[in-house]
Amino acid sequence: QNGTKKFWDFMRTHDSVSILIFNTSRQCFVVVKQFRPAVYMCEIERHHPQVFENQDKESFPSLENPLPAVVGVTYELCAGIVDKPGLSLEEIACEEVLEECGYRVSIADLRRITSYRSGVGVTGSRQTLFYAEVNDQMRTSGGGGQPEEGELIEVVEIPLGESMTFAYDETFPKTMGVIFSFMWFHSNIAPKLPKK
Repeated sequence: QNGTKKFWDFMRTHDSVSILIFNTSRQCFVVVKQFRPAVYMCEIERHHPQVFENQDKESFPSLENPLPAVVGVTYELCAGIVDKPGLSLEEIACEEVLEECGYRVSIADLRRITSYRSGVGVTGSRQTLFYAEVNDQMRTSGGGGQPEEGELIEVVEIPLGESMTFAYDETFPKTMGVIFSFMWFHSNIAPKLPKK
């Protein structure tokens, strides 16, 4: 029984929200770049498999040529975990947009796209995806997340005209949420944009 409890404590996870942000002033998507330790470790294993050969050792051997941190950086939608009791998914999404990207949005600015399971091989948590249109006047800060919580976030703009090329360009490591949401936008929002 104690082993089962430890397993579930380890597996315990939170649902999350993610937000596809489109800046109408500059016709671009607003995404974030973050360092992800799991991605970095996968790249170490791919380039230096010997590091993982003796997993019974208490510490990893040092690498003569460590990989640069950039190999662990991914492009992602603005997102956050649902860990604030009493706040709705929409309220949490608004907080994340402000903290990570610096735009002040209201619940009325959000459109729910869908929800789906993420991390099904490990956590099985549910992520709810929203869409928000912003403009330059709604930006109140540079964003960047909360460094005191270990967040090191860079805000990146992807021009609308380059978005699908970006989505399929494997040289830019990205989450499936970015690819799916860009496709959703091009099917549901882009046809209604004013023609230039």
